[in-house]
Amino acid sequence: MSENKIAAVSRTEFGKGAARRTRRAGLVPAVLSGHGTDPVHISLPGHDIALALRVANALLTISVDGATDLLALPKQVQRDPVKNTIEHIDLVIVRRGEKVSVEVPLVVHGEDKVDGLVIMDQQTIVLEVEATHIPGSIEIFLEGLEVGAVFTAGDLNLPDGAVFPGEADDLILSIATTPAAEAAGDEAEG
Repeated sequence: MSENKIAAVSRTEFGKGAARRTRRAGLVPAVLSGHGTDPVHISLPGHDIALALRVANALLTISVDGATDLLALPKQVQRDPVKNTIEHIDLVIVRRGEKVSVEVPLVVHGEDKVDGLVIMDQQTIVLEVEATHIPGSIEIFLEGLEVGAVFTAGDLNLPDGAVFPGEADDLILSIATTPAAEAAGDEAEG
């Protein structure tokens, strides 16, 4: 995972009016907190942060007013419901080597080679990983799975250092009979 370097400016004005002025200037208001530090109110360049947040769990290297760089992960991103622009970001400070709990997307390969209907029980999975080694996604390969097969968390191929905090038998996906095959089976029986 690559780190996105972003230069931030500290904010001294707060409230709705100040936030609107910040956004009109092409900046995004944000709060940086964590590790027992007081929250730092900052403004981030709108275009740069929008590009960085296109990736899930983007690791940001933020320098506030040119000071030392801080590593941060987006905790909450508030978007305008109509324009889909970023309105505000809550960032949490992380340290190199520190384990964090993040949601990672699941990507399925080989759906077209399965003779059944793939039913996804989960689209993402929560993993505990080192902050600087967050995987972009976890891949699931379906080759060789038949109708009636189930794929559990224990079947996932996790990267080194990643831990799934749940149970190994947590259902990820299953292969069911397609409605057309079910109908054909019913006609053959009757």
